[in-house]
Amino acid sequence: MSDSQQKSLMAQRFRGFLPVVVDVETGGFNARTDALLEIAMVTLGMDEQGYLFPKETLSALVHPFDGANLEQEALDFTGIDPFDPDRDAEFEIDVLTRMFQTVRREIKHYDCNRAVLVGHNAHFDHGFLREAVARNDIKRDPFHPFSSFDTASIAALALGHTVLAKSCKMAGIEFDNSEAHSAAYDTQKTAELFCYMVNRYQDLGGWPLASTEDSE
Repeated sequence: MSDSQQKSLMAQRFRGFLPVVVDVETGGFNARTDALLEIAMVTLGMDEQGYLFPKETLSALVHPFDGANLEQEALDFTGIDPFDPDRDAEFEIDVLTRMFQTVRREIKHYDCNRAVLVGHNAHFDHGFLREAVARNDIKRDPFHPFSSFDTASIAALALGHTVLAKSCKMAGIEFDNSEAHSAAYDTQKTAELFCYMVNRYQDLGGWPLASTEDSE
């Protein structure tokens, strides 16, 4: 299979979108007021048979933006100390600029039009990402502004469960609860889960779609 044919498989599968898995850890639940503290992204690849696989992991610790709200309950849940002097954090603008460059490169590589965010309860992660983009006046956001793929919803259909850890275990994906609630780990596991469910659907005959001629 030629390189151009392989590239087109990804674009064909998701209507020109490139799925990119995203997870954030935050200082609360309000995307507009609460701090973004960690962010990770996993790009996805596709082999010659059209099967997805996790490709590259990008992750960063993030300084709370000026005036950001920090809820102690959220910090206790994640175990993050935003003011730890040994915390190797970066500013939002630097993190997003670097990650978006990688995402745009992958969009071009797979002949896609733009990225679509994949997340477990994707609305939450997408909201924080969108607010960070607006806050930093980033003009070239590679992600679709409102569409996303929610692995919690897909897992409810495919596995009968919505919790990430339980869904992974039901899919045969190892999940270490002691590693959970770090953006990098949760993103990697969400990526594995998304790939498993998409690939499983293909194995069951759901993709590629049968043509009208085939069904007659």
